[in-house]
Amino acid sequence: MRRLRLSRRSVITGAAVALAAAAAVPAGAAAFGSEHQAERAIRGGSAKNVILLIGDGMGDSEITLARDYTVGAAGRLNMDKFPLTGAYTTYAVDKNGKPDYVTDSAASGSGWATGHKTVNGRISKTPDTDKALPTILELAQKNGYATGSVTTAELTDATPAVLASHATDRSCQGPADMAKCPTDKISKGGPGSIAEQSVNHKVDVLLGGGKQRFDQKITEGPYKGLTVAEQARKLGYQVVTDRDGLQRVKSVAGGKPVLGLFAPGNVPVEWTGKPAAVGGTDPQRCTTGNPQRPKGTPALDEQAAKAIQLLEKKQKSQRGHGRDKGFFLQVEGASIDKQDHAADPCGQIGETAAFDRAVKVARDYAAKHPDTLVVTTADHGHSSQIVPLDANPPGLSSTLVTDEGGKLKVNYSTNTPGKSQEHTGTQVRIAAQGPQAYRVLGVTDQTQLFTTLRTALRLR
Repeated sequence: MRRLRLSRRSVITGAAVALAAAAAVPAGAAAFGSEHQAERAIRGGSAKNVILLIGDGMGDSEITLARDYTVGAAGRLNMDKFPLTGAYTTYAVDKNGKPDYVTDSAASGSGWATGHKTVNGRISKTPDTDKALPTILELAQKNGYATGSVTTAELTDATPAVLASHATDRSCQGPADMAKCPTDKISKGGPGSIAEQSVNHKVDVLLGGGKQRFDQKITEGPYKGLTVAEQARKLGYQVVTDRDGLQRVKSVAGGKPVLGLFAPGNVPVEWTGKPAAVGGTDPQRCTTGNPQRPKGTPALDEQAAKAIQLLEKKQKSQRGHGRDKGFFLQVEGASIDKQDHAADPCGQIGETAAFDRAVKVARDYAAKHPDTLVVTTADHGHSSQIVPLDANPPGLSSTLVTDEGGKLKVNYSTNTPGKSQEHTGTQVRIAAQGPQAYRVLGVTDQTQLFTTLRTALRLR
């Protein structure tokens, strides 16, 4: 059978046709950005900067739920306004390379970080031989780019961990957590815990939660007896713990990166409400606040904006030295997933809304800097489903009163009530604008995102 080969010109032509069709849609129905944005998105070329936004567990159901609740069924979120949208598959593999149809965040993150599939629980290592794989952040550093990672999870959690560490198991977050990673111990010639590796990499901007991991004492190697935070300071890091401290950071140039630790564990969520229950809940409005969230905690969009500012400023300071490179930044909305696991629709929607504000920060920056590739996607699907109001699901459900005054029922039935709800193996959305954005069109695989990012930044 003869195989049909599509040229790059064919792909771009197809994208242009799709965009032309999109342009015919009435202005109120959808927003695709300006005509110039569309042209740049299908032209290819190279990017000076890349901003990758990951909504953890943010499948199509999670996006739709947040849209329906906050802006209405006919409204559009910031993440809906990218000029090019596709889908990608998310499966992991077993040690023999055969598909494991439902991924976790470690294997999925390793997919776009390295371009290779791996086993669930592993951080940027091969599925069979457990060897470290070069990551997109490591390649960006090697090629002279500034780098950053922002998350609402612990900085040692799976999604941020895949960029700047290599671990046999995702649980090996701090020096006291190494039980499942015996060969990664410094005494065995390994790189140490995820926290130790992250600061050893001298990533320019690290912002998130997980202070408890960085407060652990190092038990092996040259920093033995220090906490990981003290190790970071020895390496030149500016360590901050709240919004005011972050705003006081003026530069990360000259070997002075910043480590922001804004919570002992995961950063507390923005919204609260009643979790889903067997038999449902009375119709409820979400509370757009959380008394458990300390007042000085910076929001995800604030962290993203500050990270972009610092990374851009660092690279501008080096132009006089013959370097004209930009930056690579990953921004994760982590607790969309965590609230999905807890069957907490209000917490989940609030975190999706917070992530969407970070998407706006990235798109606003790209509007002024068209040599920036912005990609937004998820690492895997999750459990929330919008169902009819008269449905009686066997699992957990809740009825919400949306901002437009309607009632909406959300169901969680991927596990027995009382247990953590589960990821799903569905494909998820990927959307982009800027150089090489056309590569997200159609149905691709998670590992191909690595190629898109690497090609855009011309990394070798």
